Amino acid sequence: MRTSSCVDGEKQRIEDEEQYGVLLYYKYTSVPDLDELVSFYDSSCNSLGLLGRVRLSPNGVNVTVGGKLTALEEHIAAAKLNCLFEGTDFKLASCHYPLNDKVAQECGFTSLSIRVVEELVTFSPSPPSNPPEISNAGKHLSAAEFHSVLQSANEHLDGDGRSESKELVLLDARNLYETRIGKFESENVETLDPEIRQYSDLPTWIDQNAEKLKGKNVLMYCTGGIRCEMASAYIRSKGAGFENTFQLYGGIQRYLEQFPSGGFFKGKNFVFDHRISVGSSKEDIVGNCLLCNNTFDDYSPRCRCRLCRMLVLVCNHCQVKEDSYVCELCHKHGKGEVPLSLDPPNQSSVTNGDDTRRKLRILCLHGFRQNASGFKGRSGSLAKKLKNIAELVFIDAPHELQFIYQTATPPSPPSGACNKKFAWLVSPDFDKPSETGWTVAQSQFDPLQYQNQAEGFGESLTYLKNVFAEKGPFDGILGFSQGAAMAAAVCGKQNQLVGEIDFRFCVLCSGFTPHPLLEKEQGSIKCPSLHIFGSQPGKDRQIVTQASSELAGLFDDGCATIIEHDFGHIIPTKPPYIDEIKAFLNQFI
Repeated sequence: MRTSSCVDGEKQRIEDEEQYGVLLYYKYTSVPDLDELVSFYDSSCNSLGLLGRVRLSPNGVNVTVGGKLTALEEHIAAAKLNCLFEGTDFKLASCHYPLNDKVAQECGFTSLSIRVVEELVTFSPSPPSNPPEISNAGKHLSAAEFHSVLQSANEHLDGDGRSESKELVLLDARNLYETRIGKFESENVETLDPEIRQYSDLPTWIDQNAEKLKGKNVLMYCTGGIRCEMASAYIRSKGAGFENTFQLYGGIQRYLEQFPSGGFFKGKNFVFDHRISVGSSKEDIVGNCLLCNNTFDDYSPRCRCRLCRMLVLVCNHCQVKEDSYVCELCHKHGKGEVPLSLDPPNQSSVTNGDDTRRKLRILCLHGFRQNASGFKGRSGSLAKKLKNIAELVFIDAPHELQFIYQTATPPSPPSGACNKKFAWLVSPDFDKPSETGWTVAQSQFDPLQYQNQAEGFGESLTYLKNVFAEKGPFDGILGFSQGAAMAAAVCGKQNQLVGEIDFRFCVLCSGFTPHPLLEKEQGSIKCPSLHIFGSQPGKDRQIVTQASSELAGLFDDGCATIIEHDFGHIIPTKPPYIDEIKAFLNQFI
């Protein structure tokens, strides 16, 4: 007979096994075999039922996954068997199971994503020519050391850890929406908030505000520590006067574990998983509603700026069905008052009082066996709805195609004049149009023919260089189907085309990867991109959903926006899709 204590122990054990948790860790280290590491994560995470994000690069790993606590502990034990993870800070926290599907999906906690990337966190919109050495990162301070420095703000540390009387500044390496619900505050110590929209904006802020950091003891902090690694190395790379840069080891998460009442941290720590934020025992609220300014710090409604899609705080009383909010950064840069619903002025610009800004010019690349006039006609609704913010310029591709017809229907070539059809990429057996114009098709239409069309890229690239020289400048490139594949191939060579094909973003609709023209690693293309494709397999009968999704995966997470729709081989212009397209484009006005 089992005693009650045994029964209670068994019950507790079962409850513990079912308890959910989140695990965060990163490690900068040289990875000798990426394929082996990919296999480890694929095997470990799938066998243990872990969901979330795993980012791998030749320089290390960055992991955020969720699952049962027992499964997470098993994963940690397996990782520790690999000497690569020696000294890794595994941050494991128990929490409730994801209750909000929308939040979980946005945070990537409804699936497992394992990607090989160039940068563990995107530090710059385009890879710097001379990136800072991570070995030169700022000295790590434990939570207790960090706290002690703030307590004795009159005595600070030099590069060797000795006391020195020197001005101290706190530098928050996080995005603006994170800092709005919590930050470090210490009397007589200035906290520098760069107010950036995304981490890749931080290097520019550092460059523009170097004088605020030079000669100071800089205490950096972020959520878990990884963003401070590269940022502190970047600051220290500036040389004399920037040596005394330090970072909070383990980030805000470890600090709040060490000081549960909050210590010098006020408010909540924003986290990139379904928990949204984690606070101290004080439950301070430092955030404010964007509209009424009342205290509020809950991002679970997922309200976003209609222009840049950054998260904003909007209290329950002020929330409306349609996102009509404009974040403080867009207001600050004069974008908040642009009346998108009004008719545009006669000139090619957006006008708002004294603020006149040129509309975006977007070069549009049609699909296979199409032409500029046909694509322009099909895109009429899109052009009309974007007329206040963008001018769409349509061109024919350089490769003229044969007119073909099936022998069964009709039995002879159609009569009447036909517009010429063009392509950006052609198959190896490509023949130029015959003098008669029409050719009998050698076989039935193959919906996967695009997989064999990889010739002619050189001619198309030279042609685009001439277009940019004669009809440019262009702010972005929009490609549809094969046009999107061509645009993606250009994005992959963007750094090599500076001065010849300059653009700031791309919009890829029903795109696919043009093998072997674009043999890139996952997440390696840094060009800001918008990917639009059907969400349900079979709806798009020309380009399969998986092909468009795989193309999107080649672009860095921090630069890529994905819009999945319920239609076929089209560019949707109904709400909410058109609003999301406008929001992406408005970032570049």
